[in-house]
Amino acid sequence: MMYYNKTIQETLDLLEVNEQGLTSSQVKKRQELYGYNELEQVKKESFFLRFINQFKDLMIIILIVAAIVSIITDPTDWIDSFIIFIVVILNAVIGLAMESQAEKSLDSLNKLSAPQCKVIRDHTTKIIPSRELTIGDIILIEAGDMIPSDARLLEAYNLKTDESSLTGESLPVEKTTDCINHEAVIGDWTNMLFSSTVCTYGRGKAVVTSIGMDNQVGKIADMLLSHKKEKTPLQVKLDEIGKVIGVLCILICILVFIMEVMNHESPLQSFETAIALAVAAIPEGLSATVTIVLALSVTKLVKQNAIIRKLPAVETLGSTSIVCSDKTGTLTQNKMTVVKTCLNGEDIKDFSTDDPKTNEMLNYFTLCSDAKIEDGKEIGDPTEIALVEASMKAGYYRRQLDHNYPRIEEIAFDSDRKMMSVIVKNDQGFLSITKGGPDVVLSHCINVDISKAMAINDQMANKALRVLAVAIKQYDDFPSSVRADEIEEHMTFVGFIGMIDPSRPEAKDAIALASLAGVRTIMITGDHKTTASAIAKDLGILHEKEKVISGMELSEMSQEDLENHIEDYSVYARVAPEHKVRIVKAWQSKDKIVAMTGDGVNDAPALKTADIGCAMGITGTDVSKNAATMILTDDNFATIISAIRQGRGIFDNIQKDVQYLLSSNVGEVLTIFIASFIALMNPSLGYGVPLLPIHLLWVNLITDTLPAFALGLEPVEKDIMKRKPREKKESFFSHGLLIKILLQGCMVGTLTLLSYSFGLGISHAAGQTMAFITLSGSQIAHSFNVKSHHTIFNKTVFNNKYLWASAIAGILLQAIIIITPLSKIFKLEVLNIECLLIALVCALAVIPIVEISKLIAKNKA
Repeated sequence: MMYYNKTIQETLDLLEVNEQGLTSSQVKKRQELYGYNELEQVKKESFFLRFINQFKDLMIIILIVAAIVSIITDPTDWIDSFIIFIVVILNAVIGLAMESQAEKSLDSLNKLSAPQCKVIRDHTTKIIPSRELTIGDIILIEAGDMIPSDARLLEAYNLKTDESSLTGESLPVEKTTDCINHEAVIGDWTNMLFSSTVCTYGRGKAVVTSIGMDNQVGKIADMLLSHKKEKTPLQVKLDEIGKVIGVLCILICILVFIMEVMNHESPLQSFETAIALAVAAIPEGLSATVTIVLALSVTKLVKQNAIIRKLPAVETLGSTSIVCSDKTGTLTQNKMTVVKTCLNGEDIKDFSTDDPKTNEMLNYFTLCSDAKIEDGKEIGDPTEIALVEASMKAGYYRRQLDHNYPRIEEIAFDSDRKMMSVIVKNDQGFLSITKGGPDVVLSHCINVDISKAMAINDQMANKALRVLAVAIKQYDDFPSSVRADEIEEHMTFVGFIGMIDPSRPEAKDAIALASLAGVRTIMITGDHKTTASAIAKDLGILHEKEKVISGMELSEMSQEDLENHIEDYSVYARVAPEHKVRIVKAWQSKDKIVAMTGDGVNDAPALKTADIGCAMGITGTDVSKNAATMILTDDNFATIISAIRQGRGIFDNIQKDVQYLLSSNVGEVLTIFIASFIALMNPSLGYGVPLLPIHLLWVNLITDTLPAFALGLEPVEKDIMKRKPREKKESFFSHGLLIKILLQGCMVGTLTLLSYSFGLGISHAAGQTMAFITLSGSQIAHSFNVKSHHTIFNKTVFNNKYLWASAIAGILLQAIIIITPLSKIFKLEVLNIECLLIALVCALAVIPIVEISKLIAKNKA
């Protein structure tokens, strides 16, 4: 039930309580009925279940089945099966180690709850754990308190609360007890207090209207609980690759098994050939390679002030086409700052400390405030802190001003007068200083053209500035009566100051770069339309024909209408948490990859819903950080754009890895398949299985995987931010990648088979040894082909030291296998120089062949 539109008495009647509070017996009954003021906990998967989930991949299942059947049919030949099991378990351990930690969003929400609160029970004031609060409890609030639960105000004395973490409103909200008789969004419920927000000024009394999951922060927790975890585009695409390879693997294995049996091989030997083919077809190192490449990229991004909490999100960044950004603390500094001044209602000037009269006005504002800045610590209302800082920039410090002009009396601000006054002692006697809203201050001044001054005020307000006026009144002697209706009359108007939460200096350039890269920035804020529009235009977010929409207007719009018109809106003002989720989902309905930035509790559901949730590391709450996939440690919007650039480069590199690994596996499959086919068609040629499972495992895990890791570390191309984002439904194998994989696979298979055929003239073991050398050597050489779309014979061939290191390591390891006693385990034979040279020439032939194909493709373009 909504209580903002109920009177105080209606609220008390509905909750069956009076201002003296509940009795102990009422509290007990209500706690039994409603439970405690706490949030539900998310159920986490056990370590064992998370480990088992690592084996769900179809390719892994096929490998396990192949290994089990192999060891059952021939227990004496257990080495291949043992290696397969080692590979599978190692892959699972890596996957588990690299998973993001269990979600902590709800734990963080619980930390936000006030541990204790003041409550009136049994006609007395008590301090109790906030967990024990129940509906109908009367709570007491004063400056510095965290609000323990949602409540309807009964009394408010100059009460202000900071609700920026919940609503996005950058300024503290002035609270009242008045009933709101019209429909309003949460940011305008000025007679309500909300759990997890903070009282910054004044005091009040309120009745608890909801607890736990029914609070506004609880509703956010419920959104986090109900959100379904979706796979990233990379995970989806790799799953597709795995399924295709898995299905093809089963079909080809069955086909080869049938051909081998038809070739009069024993079922056991036929099955061993099929196992070899399964090992050849499945890129065992692909999952581990992609995982480690992503992990290394995460490390690189940490140095660029971006912490990635979920590995696949690194790649998703590169597909981002929409950035929905919270304004406060993300695009702006979340710090009110004086930017304009106006003396005597004349010309508006940019803030400067060069004019003595302007400095004098700033000091009046500072003296008529309660804020302090001591040892770098800011104490008080953010608006007043901005006034104190302005004086400090001119060289006037609060402590010095208070010493020179000691405060004798004050008349506190209240919502009826909308002014605050102080009386200080000066050289001429006593000076009263009054600050407040321009309209009310001007109406009590005697030396000003009000209509002209208000026109100046309107100019400043239209630029989204918060305008304050200050006026003074000199007394020879201390006034006989310190009453507002006397002190705040017949004053001398001094001038205006205009404040704003300024945009971050780097945000404008970052938004422009994002636009160049085809990434659109959308601003979402709790501020009013006027403020939001002004900031958005200044940043380059709001352009001609693009619209601004309020949360109220959004509430009246169906999700279907929003999805149909989502591209019309660039700015959303006065929004609630559920609005942010709707906006993200509307863009996602257009098949856009959406990033959402934010720092408050209110941003958490949208951060979790978005494809990429970016939380602020400095100003962000724990809730927003744990709901996000990326944390910006410098709170810099430009870091997002840098991360998008890195993400695009990572996807390029992963495509290179897939091209490299799959072309190798296609080559292996073709080698075995064609050899089996030739053996079936012409048994007299003596063809057998060119490569054993142990050979293929070695190639797939060593001479394939090491270069693949290195390819994942290729430097990002310089023009990558001039490309448009990839479409969400764009195939992983688009732009001719699949054709390249097949053709290059045919090339590797043909060269390996040629080498095997030459070795058969000596012996079957020699043929297998030559095929093994050619296959492993061609993989190493082919990695240099894949590193660039351009010719490798240029200076970029040396820009990846890791690729050269992997090539050298691969050659050395291969040499060790061939010339040491390990050759017996791998069933290899010592080759003469001629055979060795032929095997190496076949291996290196991949470079000129691919170079010629690149040249042909370039000439066609």
